Amino acid sequence: MPLSPPVNRALRHRRAITAEAYLREDGLWDIEARLTDTKPREIPLAGGGVRSIGQPLHDLWLRVTIDLRMNIVDAEACSDWVPYPTHCDTIGPAYKALIGLNLMKGFRKAVRERLSGVAGCTHLTELAGVLPTTAIQAFAGDVFKVREGAADDPNPEPPYQLHGCHALHFEGEVVRQFYPRWYGHQPKPKAGARASSPQTASRADALASGGEDTLADRPNGTSG
Repeated sequence: MPLSPPVNRALRHRRAITAEAYLREDGLWDIEARLTDTKPREIPLAGGGVRSIGQPLHDLWLRVTIDLRMNIVDAEACSDWVPYPTHCDTIGPAYKALIGLNLMKGFRKAVRERLSGVAGCTHLTELAGVLPTTAIQAFAGDVFKVREGAADDPNPEPPYQLHGCHALHFEGEVVRQFYPRWYGHQPKPKAGARASSPQTASRADALASGGEDTLADRPNGTSG
């Protein structure tokens, strides 16, 4: 179902964010994101000059290389188009600070601690926020189990995406139809975490003690 029809309006700005994941020949993964800002008119720059129609105000790239545990082993950033050339585009090396972080364990909080404000580029730091879920979707089926095993499957853990969104909660119709082995499953709360209700406690609740995006047990996601 599409959005409702809008009132008459004029486009003033477009921000595009793309994210791609690549399996490398050495067994590591590259997660690469790009942000572009454009306007359907000429852009006078505060630092002088004008960007012609079609030329971006921002065109920024961020790449992290991760292992199968989502540890970042390399990182780089570049700024091809910026509003203040020779200033904005010198911040790329700062994003080496992402090395050593884990995309599934407090990543966004750690990024803010290391690269918010004048320590980084506002837009590159914002762009880093799409890396965890991009990696999770990339790993679905290749690294993470997403299909239900047979009834005699000894794996005690359900497919990673279950109970990660409203459509895939353990009491829901999707799980009843397509993952019957796990219908009604009660996830074990993490030690020290308070469960609000056995039927409605979400993964986010169960993982709250680990930080806003800690995914140490099973990552959130919706790949079917």
